[in-house]
Parts: sequence; structure tokens; C-alpha cells
Amino acid sequence: MVITISAKHMNLSDLVAASIRRKVGRLTKYFNKVRQFAVVVERLRRGYHVEIHSDVERHSEFIGSCDHKDLVACIDLAVDRTARQLTDHKSRVRRRRP
Repeated sequence: MVITISAKHMNLSDLVAASIRRKVGRLTKYFNKVRQFAVVVERLRRGYHVEIHSDVERHSEFIGSCDHKDLVACIDLAVDRTARQLTDHKSRVRRRRP
């Protein structure tokens, strides 16, 4: 699994990048057929915007995004939204099987 982190209009510290890698790396426990994650962190006028793109086998990309004033809270909310999307997808896939 590959985790790509990019930042727009800002520089990410190594501590924040390591935190993102750790939190996004845990998302595979919800659905293990994820090929890669692409995390985009953007600085806005009044806060931050975080998007997590999840490339999943046999499905189009899932995107969990969030806007918030605090960067850490924004990352946590985006990870939670992506986890919910992956969990819902896993339950749909399990229901389809006979």
C-alpha cells in the first residue's frame, strides 16, 4: 500500500506527515483491498482543507474530505469519513456474496 502526501499553499512538518501516515495506515483494517491513499492538505484563508483519496480494487475512488480551523482536527475528521466509506463499502460487498 502506498501513501502519498501533498500540501498546497503550505509546508508540512515531518511530525505532521508522520501523523498522517500513521492515521491513514490504520484505514486498511476497515477494508484490506486498498491499493493506495493520496492525502492532499490545503491551507485556506480561515483554516485547512484535507482530502483523502482511496484507490480500491474493483470500485471507483473514495474521497473523504473536511474543512476545519485546526489541522489535526481536520485530519481526524477526514480519516473518520474515509473509514466510514470503506466500512460501508465492505458491508455492501459482503452482502452481495451468496
